[in-house]
Amino acid sequence: MQLNGQRVSRETQERLQLFEQLFRKWARTINLVAPSTKEQFWERHIADSAQIFQLAPRPLTWADLGSGGGFPGIITAIFLAELGDGWVHLVESNQKKAAFLRTALLETGARGTIHPKRIEDVWAEFPRVDAISARAIAELDLLCSFSAPWMAANPDTVAYFHKGRDYRAEIAKARGRWEFDLVEHKSSVEADSVILELHSVRSKS
Repeated sequence: MQLNGQRVSRETQERLQLFEQLFRKWARTINLVAPSTKEQFWERHIADSAQIFQLAPRPLTWADLGSGGGFPGIITAIFLAELGDGWVHLVESNQKKAAFLRTALLETGARGTIHPKRIEDVWAEFPRVDAISARAIAELDLLCSFSAPWMAANPDTVAYFHKGRDYRAEIAKARGRWEFDLVEHKSSVEADSVILELHSVRSKS
């Protein structure tokens, strides 16, 4: 099996398929993603999320912000299971979604912990991470605000944020309050989308 042109092991493929089964079962009663995207589940959610790990395929410690239906956090945690190292701290304040995420981690053997709190309230629970991820939860300006404490604690921390076609406007707005080094990665899944890789996020004030 391949995702985004990269080979995926049978072990990881089986974990991803099990996650899909769990997702579809829970999605009958909990709104985990936009209903219009369920028919393209593997492309819109699995493959799209897999891009994050594929950009940094190492046993890192991650903070996944606003994990929602598990994208990209659960997918990253599944890939880490094959490595047998690394960890994902999934932050999701919605209790029903957090319950789903716990079940997904347990049943797939993925490497992660659920933090059912607001993003602003979790930094002290895991103050040092190697990487941060988020998908469709907030504008870049706010994501920089969320990320800054981790980046202050560890200057080597890198953030990876999925963004759609309006990403340039978000970058311009964020640069009004924040300084950061930026790399743009074109999405392998959606033509107008990117993954923004941020380093050294720091406030201008």
